[in-house]
Amino acid sequence: MRAAIAALRSQEKTVGFVPTMGALHEGHLSLVDLSKKNTDATVVSIFVNPTQFGPNEDFAKYPRTLEEDARMLVEKDVEFLFLPTASEMYPDGASTAVHVSGITSEFEGAIRPDHFDGVATVVTILFNIVQPHFTYFGQKDAQQVAVVKRLVKDLHLPIEVVVGDTIRESGKLAMSSRNRYLSDEQRGQSQLLSEVLFLIRDSLLKGTSFAFAKSEALGRLSKEAPIAQIDYLDLVDPETFQKLTSFEGRDSGTVVLAARFGNTRLLDNILVKRT
Repeated sequence: MRAAIAALRSQEKTVGFVPTMGALHEGHLSLVDLSKKNTDATVVSIFVNPTQFGPNEDFAKYPRTLEEDARMLVEKDVEFLFLPTASEMYPDGASTAVHVSGITSEFEGAIRPDHFDGVATVVTILFNIVQPHFTYFGQKDAQQVAVVKRLVKDLHLPIEVVVGDTIRESGKLAMSSRNRYLSDEQRGQSQLLSEVLFLIRDSLLKGTSFAFAKSEALGRLSKEAPIAQIDYLDLVDPETFQKLTSFEGRDSGTVVLAARFGNTRLLDNILVKRT
């Protein structure tokens, strides 16, 4: 990988990088499209990273669909598919971790205590191997985006982080590799997650308090999606991921939502921005 990138850089070619854990869908492919549009060569990595899964999470069951993933990337004319092994990524005796503080203290960081250390560490390793000019992440994982941006800034990495829009299914459910685990009933009720996010956004832009908009949304979720277990529904600063009690006087904020449907946990968010 390093040799291939060195050859490109020697020709002053720009490199775009899309790190993934596989089980690719249109959300991933939209990031590939952005890279293909804006760079000379695109690298997509597939690595199901063990260090970002907790002891009771779905590492062993995480979908692995390499043959189908490779086919989709060939159709997109992706120049490089990087498939490192765990032993390559974490050499024997590896004892170094990257920790981004502050941003990781709440929400996913609180529910999954070691998750973002795993994310920050593997992203740093991948950046060091691939050495891209641009890297592409999806807005669907908003807290991860904030972590990666902070990491790149703090470590003075010469990489531009490009954030792609959340890609949604026809029912507006945010695309995720985990959506395949949903039953028909769960999928039907999960459509409400995006609906309440859009309603909260519109309410905040009209001047409604967040407390009222949140209460209305939780009431609707309780009534219309009773099988959903809501982990959180909050308004945060998009960069620091600190909770906000009000949108008043702000130019932007992000409404974040996490819910469980049986054993499947879904994340979604929406940016609220004044024009």
